[in-house]
Amino acid sequence: YVEEGEKPLAAAFKGASEIGFTIVSISVSLVAVLIPLLLMGGIIGRLFREFALTVAIAILISGLVSLTLTPMLSSRFIKDSGRHGKLYETLENAFNWSRDWYGRTLTWSVDHWRTMLVVAGATLVLTFYFFAVVPKGFIPTEDTGLIIGSTEAPEGITFDQLKLLQERLARIVRKNPNVAAAISSAGQGRGGTAGGNVGRLIVMLKPMGQRHADADQVIQQLRKAVAPVHDMQVYFQNPPAIRIGSIGGSGTYQYVLQGLDVNSLDQAASKFLPELAKVPGLQDVDSDLELSNPQINVNILRDTASTLGITAAQIQQTLYDGYGGNQISTIYGSTNEYYVIMQLAPQYQSDMSALNALYVRGSGDQLVPLRSVANITPGVGPLQVDHYEQLPSVTLSFNLAPGVSLGDVTGPIERLAAAKLPADITGLFAGNAATFQKSLVDLPILLLITILVIYMVLAILYEHFIHPITILTALPLAMVGALLTLILFGQELNIYSFVGLIMLVGLVKKNGIIMVDFAIQTKREKNLNARDAVIEACLVRFRPIMMTTLAAIFGVLPIAVEHGMGAESRRPLGIAVVGGLLFSQALTLYVTPAFYVAMEHLTERFNRREHVPAPQGADAARGGE
Repeated sequence: YVEEGEKPLAAAFKGASEIGFTIVSISVSLVAVLIPLLLMGGIIGRLFREFALTVAIAILISGLVSLTLTPMLSSRFIKDSGRHGKLYETLENAFNWSRDWYGRTLTWSVDHWRTMLVVAGATLVLTFYFFAVVPKGFIPTEDTGLIIGSTEAPEGITFDQLKLLQERLARIVRKNPNVAAAISSAGQGRGGTAGGNVGRLIVMLKPMGQRHADADQVIQQLRKAVAPVHDMQVYFQNPPAIRIGSIGGSGTYQYVLQGLDVNSLDQAASKFLPELAKVPGLQDVDSDLELSNPQINVNILRDTASTLGITAAQIQQTLYDGYGGNQISTIYGSTNEYYVIMQLAPQYQSDMSALNALYVRGSGDQLVPLRSVANITPGVGPLQVDHYEQLPSVTLSFNLAPGVSLGDVTGPIERLAAAKLPADITGLFAGNAATFQKSLVDLPILLLITILVIYMVLAILYEHFIHPITILTALPLAMVGALLTLILFGQELNIYSFVGLIMLVGLVKKNGIIMVDFAIQTKREKNLNARDAVIEACLVRFRPIMMTTLAAIFGVLPIAVEHGMGAESRRPLGIAVVGGLLFSQALTLYVTPAFYVAMEHLTERFNRREHVPAPQGADAARGGE
């Protein structure tokens, strides 16, 4: 308006009054996008509640500033000198040419609105297709410079032997040029579960600028390097940013088998484990079931023990005193204190015959040889009996091969379990895998609720049932672009990229609001038909439409192309938003105006049908009645 000759203050008032309702509609509907995310429960709600609250408050403040401060600053600082430089004229000529070209193509699309509706319908079908074929994941792994390794030696191995194997593995790992340091721990593994034949490796990588491979590539290198150590099974994993669930394991994901009978559960798990290892895309398949752990069975001769006045508790205490490392006293020095630990000498702890030298104190303080009141025999048995949800369980852990998403393997695993497991054994995912399955149901529902909330908000603002649908026609176009971009760049549809889809719902409807709002206003003020009104609206608002979309694309583009620590999590969100905006921008400029004209035709036809006067004969008949 300043360029047209009006004073800056009058132009600011006029422009603000013209665009005010549009800003309110965009701001309120953007906040409405975040309401379902803000109120959602579960892990997704806990992860993104602060995000939704922060963005919602920022949008409300931005809307308030746009309605107050921006018009005031415009009235003070915008001046029209009438003279512009060559750069301005070049850019302005390029913009005018693109707007004129858009006007010619827009006229064709509006006149052929039925064809554009077919295009919109095909795009909607493609949305469901791409959603079905896009790789699906949950919480992506991040290259934080840390790799966790779980080791497992044969059951019954001594601690000294386990220590030597652990040190050998640590030396091999440290030789990798991408490794800065490695810490080895023998006798502890599986996320903290103690065991006589398990261990742990904590591998710290060099900074990303000093190595030539990411964490997943280093894992594959280490797998090949430690393969010659046949006496040790090693499972490396790049831990996810968030681990859900209390079950640990040698792998990132867990599948739990449950049953009421321990023996049948052990048999089913032993048979199912090699079948699970054959599923394409899985590696490092392991089980926490250890049935061949050497043990010494002490069977108490109760009649003999009772005659001698010896109880089972006394026998247990004698064994604990010899092997349990019981603290019996503390020696206090001038500068320190020392614990007195009672146990057998190390050379006797690994000799079963030492049990024959143990005595139990009976009645009358007499010492009775342990072998006189108990039969001592060697045997094997389970290292431990785990429970999950109060039922005996066996946890099967696995990692994903490079390039394989979690959604690619959950279906085959469930089909394998249905075909191979006995009727009394059930299988279910745990931890991150279980939450991923739940998210496959929750996230689409969240998206549908978001769209419904936006529709209701727009229906209230425009006091119309049809115009909100016209505004929302950009959603399938954006979804197709986002999903197709994820597929082309080899990214998963995970929890972060799904939030990007939800943000797209708020971003792409902005174009529809700008077009429809001005078209309604132009049609009412200038008494134009729907076709002419929407064409004028699109041409007048072409500049702000392009400016806001490009601003959004360039704002998110750094997230889509960034590299560095933690970039793996944010990159799918940026790629989804940029791809959705680019694709929707190319089609929304044509589909939304065509859909507006189609809906106006439908509304006019419906109104004419409602106002058709009844035949006079029918009125006479009703009057006679």
